[in-house]
Parts: sequence; structure tokens; C-alpha cells
Amino acid sequence: MSESVIDQNVYAELQSTAGAEFAAELLDTFLEEAPGMLTDLRSARAQGDAECFRRAAHSLKSNGNTFGAVSLAALARELELAGLNADPAHDLDALAKLDAAYARAAAALRKLCSG
Repeated sequence: MSESVIDQNVYAELQSTAGAEFAAELLDTFLEEAPGMLTDLRSARAQGDAECFRRAAHSLKSNGNTFGAVSLAALARELELAGLNADPAHDLDALAKLDAAYARAAAALRKLCSG
């Protein structure tokens, strides 16, 4: 499961560069903060706040790239670049896909971190 969701080379590079303990701390922080970022995206969509939407998508993209969560990062990048779409149903569909990608990435990262 984790092989297709997480680029293990990217995660291994993070551990090598930052140290396994610090990488685990970064991961814990990400896993705690990402659900809030997803909530921020939904709130920004509902309120029509394009800047907040873009910032939250950017943060998820950056964090996804840091941990090798390729699908998560790609979906967040699409949202960041597209901004608020004129079609709210499109954004809601994209957000649902992002939620699912986060759930898969979080599970795979927890598995990698635990050994």
C-alpha cells in the first residue's frame, strides 16, 4: 500500500537529511495539522475566500512533497493553481479526492514511521 502512495525514496531522503527522529516529529506535526488544512479549504470554498483556499492548498502540496505523498501533493497543486473554480461542484469533488488522498497518505506514512 505505502509503495504506491508514498515515494519511499523521498521519505528516506528526509530521514537521512533531517534525522529519523526529527522526521518523525515533522510527520506527527503534519498529521495533526493536515485535517485543519482540509477544513480550511472547505471553509474557504464556502466563503469564497480565494486567498485562504490557495494558501491551504499550497501548504498541503508542500507537506505532501516533503513526505513523498505524491498523489496528495499533485491534487493539492491542482487546487492551488486552479484556485476557486466557478463551478463549486468541481471544487467539492476535488476536495473529496484530496480528503481520500490524505487518508491514504496518512495511513501509509504512519506505517512507514512505525517500521
